[in-house]
Amino acid sequence: MSSESAETTSAETTSAETADATAPRPIAKELTMGELSSRSGVAPSALRFYEREGLIRSSRTSGNQRRYRRDTLRRVAVIRTAQNVGLSLNAIREAFATLPEGRTPTREDWARLASSWQPELETRINRLVVLQQRLTECIGCGCLSLTHCLLSNPNDVLGRQGPGARRLF
Repeated sequence: MSSESAETTSAETTSAETADATAPRPIAKELTMGELSSRSGVAPSALRFYEREGLIRSSRTSGNQRRYRRDTLRRVAVIRTAQNVGLSLNAIREAFATLPEGRTPTREDWARLASSWQPELETRINRLVVLQQRLTECIGCGCLSLTHCLLSNPNDVLGRQGPGARRLF
């Protein structure tokens, strides 16, 4: 074999390897734990916790490795977002129970889920606005009265429970 022939064969092999490396990989139907963690930015321990809590599901390979459907990425994103606005895991679980089984939720499914959380979110926002307004008054007056303070003891609820400390701050 001449050196020119060897160079050509080597160049063809390198070209073929480069083409294989840059060719798009087929999209897998399922994600591994590591892929889901990497794509979602959520630690594997949190993903296992979400699974134990019934928020996400996985199947198992013959080697007992978890595999997640691709739509689990969206569910994890919704879980994180809902937690960030203060919704409980129970509220998230209840909302997820209304989503369809066996198919990826549609935009309409997610919109319905989001609208079901609107009343609770509005209540939280209203409480925060009141807290913001009263906090300035409370800090300004400096009373820190547990009998009259609207922040620490609204309507003297704790006073009705009897004398002595009721809360530790």
